[in-house]
Amino acid sequence: MTHTITAKAVRRRLRGTAATTAVSTAALFAVLAATAAPARAMAEPVGNIGPSTWLQLTVTRGDVLPPGLGFSLRPGPGPFGDTRGTLLLCDPPQGHTRAAEACAQLDAAAGDIRRFPLRDVSCPMVYAPVTAEARGEWQGRAVAYRETFSNTCAMEAVTGALFSFDA
Repeated sequence: MTHTITAKAVRRRLRGTAATTAVSTAALFAVLAATAAPARAMAEPVGNIGPSTWLQLTVTRGDVLPPGLGFSLRPGPGPFGDTRGTLLLCDPPQGHTRAAEACAQLDAAAGDIRRFPLRDVSCPMVYAPVTAEARGEWQGRAVAYRETFSNTCAMEAVTGALFSFDA
């Protein structure tokens, strides 16, 4: 069954929504005027609530060019693969399914991902590159980490649960 809509029906629908839009816009302004004072109070700075601790984590599967290069020697749609990401917060642990374990690893390494202990695992010799990236702050200190691994197993052997948010 095929459905069609005529230009006349579209114009009728637009005329009906114009009146509704005017009424809803007036109602919106009335609500905004009534809530302006509480919004200003919330916008004022809060006292020091402790050092900032958050990390924006991303995992990109596939070949990724280093930052700054705008071309690719490989044929295909582009240099970027499938990218997944999440925001990791640790007080309380949240952001992905293994957030508590990831936060414990970060605590043990004082927020330095390069100081994570290596796990003794046997990974397949399959080239399926993944690039792990973390940006943010750990207890007030800037964190910037980016590393490309030959596959997911190699990444998890080095980074543990930190980039395992797809599970």
